[in-house]
Amino acid sequence: MIPISLAQIREAAQRIAPFTFKTPVMTSEALDELVGAKLFFKCENFQRTGSFKMRGASNAIFSLSDENAKNGVATHSSGNHAQAVAYAALRRGIPAYIVMPTNTPKIKMEGVKTYKGQIFLCEPTLQARETTLNEIVSKTNAVFVPPFNDERIIAGQATCAKELIEEVGELDLVISPVGGGGLLSGTALATHYLLPNAKTIGAEPAWADDAFRSFQAGKIAQVLRTDTIADGLRTSLGEKTFAIIRQHVSQIALAKEETIIKAMRLVWEKMKIIIEPSCAVPLAILMDNPELIGENKKIGLILTGGNVDLDKLPWQ
Repeated sequence: MIPISLAQIREAAQRIAPFTFKTPVMTSEALDELVGAKLFFKCENFQRTGSFKMRGASNAIFSLSDENAKNGVATHSSGNHAQAVAYAALRRGIPAYIVMPTNTPKIKMEGVKTYKGQIFLCEPTLQARETTLNEIVSKTNAVFVPPFNDERIIAGQATCAKELIEEVGELDLVISPVGGGGLLSGTALATHYLLPNAKTIGAEPAWADDAFRSFQAGKIAQVLRTDTIADGLRTSLGEKTFAIIRQHVSQIALAKEETIIKAMRLVWEKMKIIIEPSCAVPLAILMDNPELIGENKKIGLILTGGNVDLDKLPWQ
């Protein structure tokens, strides 16, 4: 059973249209030659607030009734979802309470402040995030907007692959990074509906391989380490996202840390655009797993965001 229909994804696209950009799809002959395939990059680094997270957050927040929204919204996030929730709440005219771990990149905290979000710092563990969030919700009666494990979030994130497919047409593969799984599950659903003969692959750092292990075991595995440079992919899957991933994703592939850094730099150098480390993982898995590429493959890759701390570039 698929919990989110194509109609719901299309409704999400209409709902978020006033608050999001239709981001460009870009190509690079140099990167095509490097991997031996035709690559189409969906550039969510140009999205409002700098990442795809604006899609799900807008869909969730603008789905709320006035009564439900009156006390504001709350969430926990290492950065991109936090900024998206703060911005969408600002546009809706309601407060946003944001729990952020102390190791969040500075640029992402500054983004939340820019959009008038109220930040509450916590230790960099899931338990600390959830405990702090629950305290805030109990005091404010704000509505929790989950980072990924929510049908409204997944439907919103699915609009990204919808736009990619509608613009490019036929693809053999669509590759999305995977952290909590909101983008990957949404991507898998959009691909399933619009390109039923294409495969969806999840891209994950080898240093944060819980989705890979979950996929292999058939049940959600815990995060064992969170020191990958891809800070947006340090989260474990949710039950709702994992159920969709198990049904509609072909495989999860892993990338080495050094390849992620190399891929990130290649995109900066060859495409002249700024992406953050999490974005580089789809290209990195093609570099580390050439068997994923068959003859003359057309591959869509989602570049998830561009919120980078320019004082801490990984190759410096």
